[in-house]
Amino acid sequence: MNEDVTVVVTCFDYGAFLAESVHSALAQDGGEPHVIVVDDGSTDELTLRELDRLPRQVRLMRKANGGLAEARNTGLRQVQTPYALVLDADDRLPPDALRRLRELLVAEPALGFSYGLVRFFGDWEGVMKMPPYDPYRLLYRHNIGSTALMRRELFEDLGGYDGAFQGYEDWEFWLHALARGWRGRRVQAVALLYRRHGQTMYAGARARYRASFRQLRRKHAELYSRAGRRRLAAESDLGRCGRLLYRYWWGRRPLPARVEILLQSILWRPAKGDQS
Repeated sequence: MNEDVTVVVTCFDYGAFLAESVHSALAQDGGEPHVIVVDDGSTDELTLRELDRLPRQVRLMRKANGGLAEARNTGLRQVQTPYALVLDADDRLPPDALRRLRELLVAEPALGFSYGLVRFFGDWEGVMKMPPYDPYRLLYRHNIGSTALMRRELFEDLGGYDGAFQGYEDWEFWLHALARGWRGRRVQAVALLYRRHGQTMYAGARARYRASFRQLRRKHAELYSRAGRRRLAAESDLGRCGRLLYRYWWGRRPLPARVEILLQSILWRPAKGDQS
């Protein structure tokens, strides 16, 4: 069933987690998808050994270090299947992820991508209940995540991830898809196991949020224009007050990055023995 799906795993010095990530892709319900691992110029000895030990059916691509966006684009340009999904080498897929995401795209041919809930593991534990797809909310909050099952035509139409948005490549990608007329849908199931460990990219990206948000608005000025917001409001389940809240709270994110990260760590770190 998964022969029409390619999972692109990007890796930079994540040898400690790579085997888990690749195995989670190969162990999907319904059979193995195609798997491409893109080594983004790793130098860590453990990572280099793990790359050499990849299963025979996995295609390995090596390139000079160029960042996450370029690594994903390198792998996605090799995809020949109708569907593709990107996965960071420190994350995992639950066994039923591709089945659930794929069923939605098969049932609704007009959709460009599908995504699900996110379960944290590692330093943080818990489930982030991503809201249903809403194009107006997407203007002011990245609520899709990094991993979604997309049609290959969507990637080809967009031309790839934009490396100028370091830390916000995913958000810009889905905004670009929105600008090009693509829409998505959320499944009510965990579709990504997201590892929280050490000093992740999130902390640095959150500190740059306001500058990155201004950059997003400049690139997608038509979406953020009054006329653009009005069109997207017609597709939203938010009332006027809800849209106002999203625009002024999430757009500005008034809490300092360190305070927001602290609050999140309290929210997602469970009490001892809590396995939620």
